[in-house]
Amino acid sequence: MKDLNLLEEVILDQSNSFLRKDPGMEREVDFGKYLKTKQIVVISGIRRCGKSTLLKQFSLKLKDFYYINFEDERLLDFALEDFNNLLILWKKNFNSKNVLMDEIQNVDKWELFVSRLKEEGYKVFITGSNSKLLSSELATRLTGRYFLIKLYPFSFKEFLALKKINYNRLTLDTKIKILKLFDEYLFNGGFPDFAIYQDEEFLETTYRDIIYKDIIARFKIREIKRFRQFANFLFTNFARELNYRGIAEALKIKSPTSVINYIGALEESYLIFELFKYDYSEKEHYKGNKKIYVIDNGMRRKIAFSFSEDRGRFLENMVFIELKRRGKEVFYFKNEGECDFVINEKGKIKEAIQVCSSLNNFNEKREVNGLIEAMEKFKLKKGYILTENQEEKKVIGDKEIDMVPVWKYCLDSLRLS
Repeated sequence: MKDLNLLEEVILDQSNSFLRKDPGMEREVDFGKYLKTKQIVVISGIRRCGKSTLLKQFSLKLKDFYYINFEDERLLDFALEDFNNLLILWKKNFNSKNVLMDEIQNVDKWELFVSRLKEEGYKVFITGSNSKLLSSELATRLTGRYFLIKLYPFSFKEFLALKKINYNRLTLDTKIKILKLFDEYLFNGGFPDFAIYQDEEFLETTYRDIIYKDIIARFKIREIKRFRQFANFLFTNFARELNYRGIAEALKIKSPTSVINYIGALEESYLIFELFKYDYSEKEHYKGNKKIYVIDNGMRRKIAFSFSEDRGRFLENMVFIELKRRGKEVFYFKNEGECDFVINEKGKIKEAIQVCSSLNNFNEKREVNGLIEAMEKFKLKKGYILTENQEEKKVIGDKEIDMVPVWKYCLDSLRLS
């Protein structure tokens, strides 16, 4: 049980700090939608992607609120039985029906208290950095009583807004600025703190904190050096086909099962995403080769080896994260040829997307044939090739292919569907 005086000190310190916190640039979130509902609002995402800042932005739209951050080292031993005293101290010092809680997953059985708050008529906002922990507890205790916001590092649109670029009026000067910033974003990614301060150590430190604090410590991983090598291997080989057994043999990991568990741990902390080959049978999705994509190109550039030919893979990774940001269910397609992304909606493939730096004499046949094969397989009349800066339409038989610059796609100049 936490000492009441210490707990009160923490509450008051944190409240004062939160009131002074910079709200930053407003994120692309439908604030009205989440403020109007009585449901719990859950903000989930990787460390340092801006969850606390988004919580601050929500607070500015509330008349009053209670606030606590469980990342505070003074709350390391905070337990379920301490929640009641927390509520008492909140009521003693403030008066509100809005509750904001940061990094809630650090407290065991937190969902019991959150459920109680909702039943008592409180509007609750929570953040968390572990997808599995949140999803399991949300599913068991809060089913049908919450809205989930999956927060990612800045999108390219948000990055331009940060740089005060008005992309809605596409003059020649504006386009030149956009293209320069696109190159910067492609390799530096969108972590808010890095985009603002350009501190190279930030990316490495954040990665290291996630590896050690969120994964190695939580999962009690013993072979620390091997796990670090494994994570680096995935980051180095992002956007390439991999299989569990091959990874196990290459890195001398004892079994494919250990590889699966390691990937699961990295996914739960939002460092990587696993992409499966599409098959009509759901069971078949999980067989065969997978592709790994990473949360942020800047983090990937900082902690893994890069080569000149990686530019196309950086572009592909950027498109994948944008698709995830838009809530798409994504697979890759492979038969005779390969299509980078096919989008599933309600059990049916609705979109086929190929990504490459540029379409040229060396790759056109491969890229176009892979896309056409996917379009024929899923009976699609139109497909898309996203490149750095090519824009044209191709008609091949009864199929239409739109070539669109990735930067235009990311600015919503084109919504594929």
